[in-house]
Amino acid sequence: MQRFGFFLVPGFSMLSLAAALEPLRMANAQAGDELYQWEFLSWDGDPVGASNQMVTAPTLGLEQVKELDVLLVVAGINVASYGDDYLFAWLRQAARQVDLLGSTSTGALLLAKAKLLRHKTCTIHWEYVDSFREQFPDVWMSGELYEFDGSLFTCSGGSAGLDMMLQIISDQHGHELALLVAEQYMHPHIRPPHQDQRMRLQSRLNINNPRLIKAIDIMRQNLEVPLTCQQLADASNMSARQMERLFKQHLQQSPGQYYLHLRLEKTQQLLRQSSLSVLQVATACGFSSTSYLARCYQKKYGCSPRQERARNSNR
Repeated sequence: MQRFGFFLVPGFSMLSLAAALEPLRMANAQAGDELYQWEFLSWDGDPVGASNQMVTAPTLGLEQVKELDVLLVVAGINVASYGDDYLFAWLRQAARQVDLLGSTSTGALLLAKAKLLRHKTCTIHWEYVDSFREQFPDVWMSGELYEFDGSLFTCSGGSAGLDMMLQIISDQHGHELALLVAEQYMHPHIRPPHQDQRMRLQSRLNINNPRLIKAIDIMRQNLEVPLTCQQLADASNMSARQMERLFKQHLQQSPGQYYLHLRLEKTQQLLRQSSLSVLQVATACGFSSTSYLARCYQKKYGCSPRQERARNSNR
């Protein structure tokens, strides 16, 4: 019997918790045996509200973490400003007391802040991948569904937790039991860890033109040092005029306008999800100065980058 502990961070994703917890319950039911037990922990010992306002009460104290085999940090929104030196020291201690330490959704950010992911491979929810890479260059961020690296494991959150737990059940108790659990949840295919987190660009944008999709992909890969229109066209195997026509036809924007949209989108993510300075954010998103960034950001979002950060920190 293996005992799991779920450390709940205020604003955690209920879907992430359920996706990680429910397979354990179903494995017990399908095996007709108590293969797994689970407990809930909170930093202050009080009930913890999820992002959907549902509240979960802790069932185990922090000092009892040594009774667990596995500790999983479950986080969600507003995690960028959560935690202090005491929490991070506790996480480092917990890592020495349990066999496996992991996270789901944005929990990897807390493990990284606790310096538990240095020179390790991990993953996180796709919205946080860019900001994570900027903040923790000594951590290898794969951006995949879930990752195992020694005694540490991370999951991107959402329904990916179900696939990760099915993998754990399969490794510990056999693939047949994992398939029985998956079938109960009408989950016909256990996704491997390296499957993409996000929908393909074609589906998200409802565009099937391969050259346009290639141009957008190249834009996304070159946000810090933006390419010129001609460089982008050359890399996409078309003329600048052809590229201009495709962007106008499918996106109702010029290539330059769409490129700026992508850079501002990344700017907003970094402002909300990282502690990087506005100057560092501007540099990471290809803006030559904070004043130029501020003008572009104000025009698109109706507030300055500093106002965006202050507004988000007060949520």
